[in-house]
Amino acid sequence: MLKVAVLVSGGGTNLQAIIDAIDNKVITDTEIVAVISNNKNAFALERAKKAGIAAEVVSPKDYADRARFNEALLAKLQETGADLIVLAGYLVVIPEIVIDAYPNKIVNIHPSLIPAFCGTGYYGLKVHEAALARGVKVVGATVHFVDKGTDTGPIIMQKAVAVQNGDTPKALQQRVMEQAEWKLLPAVIDKIAHGKVHVEDGIAVVED
Repeated sequence: MLKVAVLVSGGGTNLQAIIDAIDNKVITDTEIVAVISNNKNAFALERAKKAGIAAEVVSPKDYADRARFNEALLAKLQETGADLIVLAGYLVVIPEIVIDAYPNKIVNIHPSLIPAFCGTGYYGLKVHEAALARGVKVVGATVHFVDKGTDTGPIIMQKAVAVQNGDTPKALQQRVMEQAEWKLLPAVIDKIAHGKVHVEDGIAVVED
């Protein structure tokens, strides 16, 4: 049984996609052992409670400095016993001590086809605003392992989504979530639960 901790900052739509996929047996041999947020007002915490999942808040605001927050976050993750950490709209830079403790055990969902529109400053609507400003015809989402760079870890799975005439950033964001993010993240978690993802020479290999 793969034990997953989900880190979130906001509404938790990707968290809900994971919860639903487990309930619907799209993801098997997996349980969410904790949902952790840096934001005590995150609606994702309500989603967790409704699903009977432990909901925790570990916020930088509650610690004297970032180093103490980093240590607290690592301690909380270790306390959960999680095998895999899933970043589902988590707007805090993952501390290096956490990355060192969970090598190739942290995955992130990013709303673009990496390496396009990724890296520092590209998050949320900003990604879709940049894509539309550039006039690209295809966007999408990427699930990747987290390393010490920003959106630079091994790419696990990607899914493309067409841009439509007249798209607004919000409309495009919604389509990417519905057509890519909410499908990709559960698919990757299920693959990992069944030992079908491994990293060779910095490249993620995904088995059928």
